[in-house]
Amino acid sequence: MMSTPTVLVLPAPGQGHVNPMMILSHKLVDHGCNIIFVNSDFNHKRVVRSMDNNNGSSSPIKLVSISDGLGPEHDRVDLGELCDSMLRTMPSELEKLIEDLQLNEGIKVTCVVADVFMGWALEVARKVGIKGAFFWPAAASVFVLQYNASNLVADAILDSDGGTLLSRCMQT
Repeated sequence: MMSTPTVLVLPAPGQGHVNPMMILSHKLVDHGCNIIFVNSDFNHKRVVRSMDNNNGSSSPIKLVSISDGLGPEHDRVDLGELCDSMLRTMPSELEKLIEDLQLNEGIKVTCVVADVFMGWALEVARKVGIKGAFFWPAAASVFVLQYNASNLVADAILDSDGGTLLSRCMQT
């Protein structure tokens, strides 16, 4: 008999990333998975507060957090500082969390689903022997555009500054 899969879900720390990954998590629960939803400590407090405002209904998703390396006084609007801090801090924090879940709670993570902007998480998963997958939380068209941006520049549809051929034509 197969055991119930436990999926660790890790969004990038932004509302446009957390919400889609929470929706994915609920879909995975509907299909019989256990979910460990990992936010930064900063976002974790915001998510828990919003859930408390949701009539106290309980969630089948285990909410946990790890440090992003910045203190509560730091302004997370500076994405460069946040990204540098996350890269310095979060990989070791995630590895420790996975080990602690196994050792202290008997929870064996069987898969990591990481926001594509948290690519280092799959390196951590691989290091500890867990399979993983990326999740793109935005519209598919945005992914296709980003993935093909260099082709659009090479074909002169976009210039290297991101301007379009159409906008250049409209300026004349």
